[in-house]
Amino acid sequence: MNIKKIGLSALAGSLVAFSANAGEMTVTGAAGLYMTTGNETSKTTFSNSDHVNFDGSTELDNGMTVSFSLQLDGDEADDGVIDNHSVTIDTNGMGTIVFAGHGGTGVLDAWDDVTPNAYEEAWDGLTPTTAGTDEVINGFADNDSIGYTSPDFNGVVFKASLIPSNTTHNGGVYSDMGVQISPSAVEGLTIYYAMGDEEATAGTELNHSTLGVTYAFGPVTVGYQMSDTDGTTASNTDESTTIGISYSVSDEFSVSYNTHDFDAGDYTADEEYTGISASYTMGGITIAGHMNTLENTGGSSSAADVDGYELALTFAF
Repeated sequence: MNIKKIGLSALAGSLVAFSANAGEMTVTGAAGLYMTTGNETSKTTFSNSDHVNFDGSTELDNGMTVSFSLQLDGDEADDGVIDNHSVTIDTNGMGTIVFAGHGGTGVLDAWDDVTPNAYEEAWDGLTPTTAGTDEVINGFADNDSIGYTSPDFNGVVFKASLIPSNTTHNGGVYSDMGVQISPSAVEGLTIYYAMGDEEATAGTELNHSTLGVTYAFGPVTVGYQMSDTDGTTASNTDESTTIGISYSVSDEFSVSYNTHDFDAGDYTADEEYTGISASYTMGGITIAGHMNTLENTGGSSSAADVDGYELALTFAF
């Protein structure tokens, strides 16, 4: 009987230690209208998008915070209207853990292009006429992933992500980790470094890495990034170099210029992307656009250039 009392007391104590206070719920959303073409030979298309976000959180008595996020998006035909959804645990001093059921993002995926831009990257939205599309080194991201972000240690933040298993890559495990450094001695400077291991096919392991630097001074921000993938053959060994500069004309209006060179091991010439973008914000309304160009499509110097543009009108509420 005494043992039962002790056990029940311990259980009750643990429940009290992790009891939750009343939670909060917020609802936000966005909608957009787009005019796009992926290359000069394709037709201009008009489209719209919209989504609604539900975010809730509650604080436990021990100071930890548990939150969830659910996005409804009519464009997600595969999963009905439910898009990204995740649960986040803020450990109150030991970092943040995210369990992403859908829409998970790895460290390399989040840092695929850290160079500044006013709207989109130089490689975004182009539809090459030959092999190759959006040639960017970004590791691997999938659903049912786990992510971790450490506390800020005087400007140093560590990140990691893990996909325990996935069907896309033969059930293989993907993991990556990275560090972001913003030294207080050099205001405006941020350094990013990340590396990841991916089992692309059975018995084929790819090693990804990226190093990026951005520096902001006044209204100008510049950035430089090098990324590479080391594989077992020339066809899965890649390198890329990205450069960007943005200028904030005002708090509402900004412009940018970006370049992105991609070298696959079996290419005879580097793909060369250039892009100009701009955006103007008025409260919850943003007007933005970009014009991007790709040379040496598919790694061929004789391939036709590809030009694409996008104009967007978005609303946040």
